[in-house]
Order: sequence, then structure tokens, then C-alpha cells
Amino acid sequence: MKQPRSTSRFVPRSAPRSAPRSIVITGASSGIGEALALLYAATGVALALTGRDSERLEAVAQRCRTAGARVDTAVIDVADRAAMAEWLARVDAAEPVDLLIANAGMSAGTGDGGETEEQARRILAVNIDGVLNSIHPLLPAMRARRRGQIAVMASLAGFRGLPGAPAYCASKAMVRVYGEALRGDLAGEGIGVSVICPGFVKSRMTAVNRFPMPFLMETEAAARVIRRGLERNAARIAFPWPMMAAVWLLALLPPSWTDGLLRQAPRKP
Repeated sequence: MKQPRSTSRFVPRSAPRSAPRSIVITGASSGIGEALALLYAATGVALALTGRDSERLEAVAQRCRTAGARVDTAVIDVADRAAMAEWLARVDAAEPVDLLIANAGMSAGTGDGGETEEQARRILAVNIDGVLNSIHPLLPAMRARRRGQIAVMASLAGFRGLPGAPAYCASKAMVRVYGEALRGDLAGEGIGVSVICPGFVKSRMTAVNRFPMPFLMETEAAARVIRRGLERNAARIAFPWPMMAAVWLLALLPPSWTDGLLRQAPRKP
């Protein structure tokens, strides 16, 4: 007896994903997080936003509501594991999360006389623990549903350690490699993972820099690049390309060739 031919088709992991309707964005009170919140805000979309500045966060939330989105806000330090777990459990119970953008982070460097132990530990806590505290409370539910998407905010600074920002570079290197590994680990469970690696983007974080920033991008333009990458489930969303090429070259060259040059580079305050 002739068997009916199956109509199912293989869908590659890089195929465009359906538009997310429930989105969590950490660090949404300014910079790229704010721009992404405003870009995704629309009728029928539920946004869950965190930030540490309640006034700025509420201003972003109001603009998103004006665009038609339902918005839940929480003033939480992403390094607070218990508070993040409690809030994310509540958010997912109300609106099962389609997309998490673990964006919150902080930056500092050696430009004001060196990087103290306290400064280094705080950067690592926010940039590394904050990402873990954002991802892991949502993973069990995403796995059970066999769908979801996670984006982690790394940086082009995570490809080569720079003397001007040791802890920042280290934290972003960890986030980048962790996200790349997590993507492979979750690929068979219907969960996409993308690693975002921006160069210099206009924000409160870069506003304190006292040195020229090559290929500095407008925040809204960066948000559009990120959204396009997430729509196609890109493994890595790195931009702008001239800065990306320069950083990759630095990472490929032997340290003995580049250490002297990098020691002369401006230091981040």
C-alpha cells in the first residue's frame, strides 16, 4: 500500500522567527535597552522592563504604553538573584515569555587611576551574574514549552582584553562564550540564543568616555540591527562591521605584536 507523502518540511534554525509578543528587557531605562523597548512596543505586545533608575524607567514605560504595549516595570538590581527570580516567575506566569534580552550591564575602567578590586567585582557581578539571573529563572518554562528566544548583550570588547577596561572586557568575553555555548545546548529544545556584540553606541555608558570612539552608532540604529538579527535567529549580531573587523584582527594577532599598541590606547574612566 502506498504511503501518503509527508508534507512536513525541515525548517533551519536560522529561519525567521515569529514576532515575539511577550518580551523581557533588562537595563531598559536608557541606551540600547531603552531603544529596543521603544522599537518592540506595539499593540498586542507585553513588555517587562527593568532598570535601576525608577524615573527614567517609568518615562520609557509611558512611551511604550503610548505605542500600544502593555508594560510591567520593576526597579531591580540584576545582580540580586532572588529578586530577579521572583519577578521573572511572576512575569512568565502572566505572559509566557517569548523573548528575553539580557541587556543590563555596567562599564568602568582604569582611566581614573586603576581598577580597584571593588570596582572589578561589581562589574563582574552585574555583567555576569546579571545575565545568569535573567536567563535561568525563565529556562525551565521555555524548555517545557519547547519555544523561546534568549539574547545576551556581550560586546566587541569581549574579543580581546584591553588594558583600559580589564573587568569589563573579561565580563563580556564570558557572556559571549557562554551565549555561544548555550545556543548549541538549547538548539534541540526549540530555544534560540543570540549573542549581541556592539561596538561604540551612544548611551549613558559611552557618554563618559573622554576619547574618540571610532564608528560611534546612534542608539536607534543599533536597536534596528539587533532586532533584524533576532528575527533571523542569528548566532552572533556584531556591528558595525569596520570595528568588528578591527577587533577580530586584534584577537587573531599574537599578543607580542599588539600589547605595545594597546598600552597606548585611551583608558576608560
